[in-house]
Amino acid sequence: MVPKKVFFTKGIGSHKDKLASFEAALRDAGIQACNLVYVSSILPPKCKIISREAGLKELKPGQITFCVMARMETDEPNRVISSAIGLAVPKEKNNYGYLSEHHCYGVEAKESGDYAEDLAATMLATTLGVEFDPDTAWEEREQIYKASGNIFRTSHVCQSGKGKNSLWTTVLAAAVFILG
Repeated sequence: MVPKKVFFTKGIGSHKDKLASFEAALRDAGIQACNLVYVSSILPPKCKIISREAGLKELKPGQITFCVMARMETDEPNRVISSAIGLAVPKEKNNYGYLSEHHCYGVEAKESGDYAEDLAATMLATTLGVEFDPDTAWEEREQIYKASGNIFRTSHVCQSGKGKNSLWTTVLAAAVFILG
């Protein structure tokens, strides 16, 4: 059971009930009809990254669907929440890559997404033996990682939002695997 494809999606939802808020976020992400199983953060070797649209077409209602998901919710008015998935793909296609999940309060999408991307890239870099100073800024480390010739690509998907009066708000980001 090694996934052959992966796609990235995100969603936001609000409702008076916490669970219904999560359901609304799943609907916004397009993955509400799947039985989601959370897995850890390995991007399989040779796993093809496809568009959200192409990935959603491959899902069937009720299907057991493996994903890496970041999720955050709040019922506090105006509280900023964010969820992000980071991606780091090795240059050598026979090696595995990394996905990271990050969720937090008080951080907008750009910062949260960059953090998740940095986390995935750092995990891959340490696996590949790329030397770097962990105290340098992400932008500097990103250049070191890519200049090493070992990391092909990094990216992220992120959803942020703000809490609303008398409602739960849920944000999620997910890397969804396709087995076939």
